[in-house]
Amino acid sequence: MSTTDSAVWLVTGCSTGIGREIALAALRQGYKVGVSARRLDSVADIVAEFPESAIALQLDVTVEAQRATAVNKMLAQFGRFDVLVNNAGYGYLSSIEEGDEQQIRAMFETNFFGLLALTQAVLPHLRRQRSGHIVNISSQAGVMANPGTGFYSSSKYAVEGLTEALYKELAPLGIKVTAVQPGPFRTDWAGRSMQLGDNSIADYAEHVGSRVSMISQIDGQQPGDPVRAANAVLQLVAMEQPPAKLLLGSVVLDSYREKLQELAESIDRWEALTRSADYPQ
Repeated sequence: MSTTDSAVWLVTGCSTGIGREIALAALRQGYKVGVSARRLDSVADIVAEFPESAIALQLDVTVEAQRATAVNKMLAQFGRFDVLVNNAGYGYLSSIEEGDEQQIRAMFETNFFGLLALTQAVLPHLRRQRSGHIVNISSQAGVMANPGTGFYSSSKYAVEGLTEALYKELAPLGIKVTAVQPGPFRTDWAGRSMQLGDNSIADYAEHVGSRVSMISQIDGQQPGDPVRAANAVLQLVAMEQPPAKLLLGSVVLDSYREKLQELAESIDRWEALTRSADYPQ
């Protein structure tokens, strides 16, 4: 991606949190930014502050017509794309058995299928340029799963798989791809944006229900700073050779190291059984 002020970004989910801070950081850096949200009034202040370099886009990533309109408006205004930040998403908390199918599917439509569709809409323009960077905002839940967040993790694991394949498919075309996995950050994710399951089974109250309550209780006290997360994303996009994955925050870093150690120990422990499935040499 060019680091000049001609670089064009499209950022989804800019009403609050990390998406909003990424858009602001990019604009302050001198980039041109499509600032998108489901409600235009939630990003009106950003466009008012940067009237020459920001364009407000009404974009629910699950709505095909809005995706098409957003892409067309970006091209009409700026003529190109350089960076797509797929940030829009939300969480749904429930044990697996208690989960409501309609709510689960709705979350997947935003977290995965909307992200996928917007990526497919932008990719032809990046391919023609033989340049660009797609940044998919995943989650700590995309690299590990825990009680109560299994459905959210499933949607982010899907994003991780998609991103890993994209990274390999697009590298020969000069297009960079990165999955970013934030840990707990001080955003609306655990507050206003969180959806909770309506069903309740007593057997899950202690080990699932207590964790769901804990997530709600730490809202506003998370160690991650959205402004610093946004700055990290700008550094990422400026790299000549960015990583395929980037953990954000000490919590996810420490937790993932523990998971990797446990995984390595498990692989070693069961190596003989694993190899026993092959035809004999």
